[in-house]
Amino acid sequence: MYLEDLVSSSTPSASQSAEGPDASQSSQSSVKSDSTKTVKAGTGTTATTGSNKRQRTLVDMLTPAPAGQTSKKLKLDKGGASSSTTNGATTTSVTSAVSSSSALNSIPFSLSAYQETLSERERELLSLECETMGKSWLKVLKDEVRKPYFIKLKEFLWNQGVKGATDSAASLKIYPAPKNIYSWSNLTPLGRVKVVIIGQDPYHGPGQAHGLCFSVPKGIAIPPSLRNIYAEIKAEYPDFEVPKHGNLTSWAENGVLLLNACLTVKASEAASHSNKGWEEFTDKVIDVVDKYGGANLSANGSALAGRGRGIVFLAWGAFAAKRVAKLDKKKHLILTSAHPSPLSANRGFFGNGHFKKANEWLETKYGADGRVDWCSLPVNHQ
Repeated sequence: MYLEDLVSSSTPSASQSAEGPDASQSSQSSVKSDSTKTVKAGTGTTATTGSNKRQRTLVDMLTPAPAGQTSKKLKLDKGGASSSTTNGATTTSVTSAVSSSSALNSIPFSLSAYQETLSERERELLSLECETMGKSWLKVLKDEVRKPYFIKLKEFLWNQGVKGATDSAASLKIYPAPKNIYSWSNLTPLGRVKVVIIGQDPYHGPGQAHGLCFSVPKGIAIPPSLRNIYAEIKAEYPDFEVPKHGNLTSWAENGVLLLNACLTVKASEAASHSNKGWEEFTDKVIDVVDKYGGANLSANGSALAGRGRGIVFLAWGAFAAKRVAKLDKKKHLILTSAHPSPLSANRGFFGNGHFKKANEWLETKYGADGRVDWCSLPVNHQ
């Protein structure tokens, strides 16, 4: 459930009033020259790197080639690598936007070793995270879940009966079922994130919430906001066959992080678990995506592999727009519009073109494999 579905207003929200031709323009990622690496093709040898290497490269660029020697011609490939040819020998210069942090895949993590560092109370309260959170996420959020605000949140949930993965949502009247609170992290590993869609609150009806924003399990009536999302996809991709269900799991498996800002809710009480700590935690999740999103997408063998090079954020409605306001618009494509709720969809969601714009940007940056197949949802309930 989303607050936009509950509160009607004749005045457009802040994000809606800011809409216009420039609101969803794609940005090119910025490349910072932190290091340069030169490899002579066919030999497997690597030249000296560092400041001396960079100085020599600049001298080579500014000094005319000796008579009879072929001048160097540079071209940039999709991976951020530039190749040059001299006298038939090819060298590759990789100028990478590599931060001082390690590549995602090189960050070590042992769950058992991590659990050994926890106090007895932490081990008890964080048992759900250790058991159900995707390990690609837990290894970069392991310190966050030990912070006082998150421990306080877990104590609140513990008192509500949310303790372990086997606890029942039906008996607790807390949604989604504990085993599904972190579904987003398991279906969409951090390095494979291509797109983030930000929701606000889990659905608070029986059987609706299953850990992915806007999505409901098969057999549950399609929510109004999701029907409008389907309508927009149909407008952008006329061949899209609208499903008879609202399960978006196939999107999540294709790199679309479906993240609610608040990850739990009390039955029949919208926003009942807001301001308990979830928003601070999911803001950290967005920070992590900012840093590592797209890390495992094609890098054409360059030094950029394993590091986040930018993804697409789809922020619908004022609430979602606030979550992404601080992000680098040169690194990411950030698309904002009105919320797909029936109360606001006609004020800018319909016709926003976000699904095609996302794919165009992803294909330019990562090639055809970077695209999201928005039309891949199975049509029938089964």
